[in-house]
Amino acid sequence: MAKQLVVRLRADGTVDAETIGMKGPECLDHIEALEALLDAETVSSSFTEDYTTASTAAVSSIDDEQRDATR
Repeated sequence: MAKQLVVRLRADGTVDAETIGMKGPECLDHIEALEALLDAETVSSSFTEDYTTASTAAVSSIDDEQRDATR
């Protein structure tokens, strides 16, 4: 699935954003960039199941670092 940042502008002027296809804390960088672009601040947020799912590359990298540290 392609990575997406879905942004909705509501009639009352508030912005709703959702990340799709991003694993772990990667989504936070995109929300932070959106806050900077809009000169805004997150009022509420929640993590999706994707947040708690580590990407395979990240897990492999951590495993490699731990293996190297024990040598």
